[in-house]
Amino acid sequence: MSGWDGWFAAQRSAREHAGVQRVLRPRPATEAVIDLAGNDYLGLGAHPGVRRAAADAALEWGAGAGASRLVTGTTELHAELERELAEFTGREAALVFSTGYHANLSAVTALADKHSLVVSDAHAHASLIDAARLSRAAIEVVPHNDVAAVRAALASAGDRRAIVLTESIFSVLGDAAPLPELAAVCAEHDALLLVDEAHGLGVVGAGGRGSVHAHGLARHPQVVVTATLSKSFGAMGGAVLGSAALIDHLTNRARPFIFDTGLAPAPTAGALDALRRLRGRPELPGAIHRRGGELADRLGVPRSAGAVLSVPMPSPRVAVAAQAAALAAGVRVGCFRPPSVPDGVSRLRITARAGIGEDRWATAVAVLSRVVDDHREGS
Repeated sequence: MSGWDGWFAAQRSAREHAGVQRVLRPRPATEAVIDLAGNDYLGLGAHPGVRRAAADAALEWGAGAGASRLVTGTTELHAELERELAEFTGREAALVFSTGYHANLSAVTALADKHSLVVSDAHAHASLIDAARLSRAAIEVVPHNDVAAVRAALASAGDRRAIVLTESIFSVLGDAAPLPELAAVCAEHDALLLVDEAHGLGVVGAGGRGSVHAHGLARHPQVVVTATLSKSFGAMGGAVLGSAALIDHLTNRARPFIFDTGLAPAPTAGALDALRRLRGRPELPGAIHRRGGELADRLGVPRSAGAVLSVPMPSPRVAVAAQAAALAAGVRVGCFRPPSVPDGVSRLRITARAGIGEDRWATAVAVLSRVVDDHREGS
C-alpha cells in the first residue's frame, strides 16, 4: 500500500466514524419513490414539452456546444435564453454559463481582485466561498443576515472596491436575506451586492421572478444577480444578470466563462422552454409555498421563504437513519451533515414541489410526519 492509499483509508475511516461518509447512489429513469430531495421545484424538468424541446435541440444542434462561448459555442438558443431571462427578471442583460457554480465563480472573480474587499454571509453557498477565495480579495465573513455587521465591514473598506455576497433564499435553512436593507447599505458605501437567486428564481415573487424583483431591486445599479437553471427550470446551467456593462465585462474577463465549453444545446433549450411555461403558468410558485407551509406546520419547523424545508436532527447518524426510514417508506429526502451545513447541525432537507399529484403529496406528508417524530429524540 502506498502512502496515498493509507491516507485515503485513514480519511475514509475518520468520515465513517463521524457519520459523514457519502456514497453515490445511481437512480433509475423512472421509479415509484416520491422524490422530495431533488430541486425540480416546479416539475418542469419532467414536463414532456420541456423534454421534447431538449431532445429536439440535441438533434438539431448536436450533443454539445462544440467550443467555448467566445469561439463557436454561442448558438441562437443561448441568445434567446439570455434575452428572455433578462426580460423575465427585469434586468438589462444576462449571460448563460455551463453551471450555476461557474456563474458565481465568474461574477466574483471578474469583479474582485487583490485590491478588493469581499464581505460574505456566513451561510453563503460553497460556490460563493470558493469564488471569494479565488478572487484573491480580502475576505470578511459576517454573521448570518446581520446587516449591521455588513455595514461595519464596508465602513472599513477604505478605497477598496467592495462586494457583498448573499443568497436570496439560503440553501440549507430556507430563510430569506434582508435584501432591501443590504442594498441600502451597499448604496451608502458604493459597494456591489451580489445576490445568488438559485433558490429564489421560479419560487419567489410575482410569477417566480425572484426575490430581487419582488423587492423592487431589479433595476438597482449596484445589485448583481446570479442564478441556476437546474432547479426551478429543471435543466442545468447558470446565469448572471445585470447591466449590459456588467455582462460585457464578464464576457471579456471571467475566466470560468472564457475557457469553458458553452452550455450544451439540450439544457439550453430545455431551460428556455421551462421559462416560457413558467411565464404561462404564474400560479405554479404558489403551490410550492402552500405545500411547504403545510409540511412545516406538520413537522413543527419554521416555514421556508422558498421551497427548501430544513428539519434539524440530533446527530449525523440519526439524520442518516431518518433519511433511510423515509426512503424505505417510499419518500426520498435530502440529508445535510457537516461539513455541508454552516452551523454544524445535521438536517433533513425536504423540498416542496409543485409537480407532484395531490395523493402522492398527502402520502409524503404522512410518511415524513411519522419518520420525523420517530427520530427527533434519537441519539
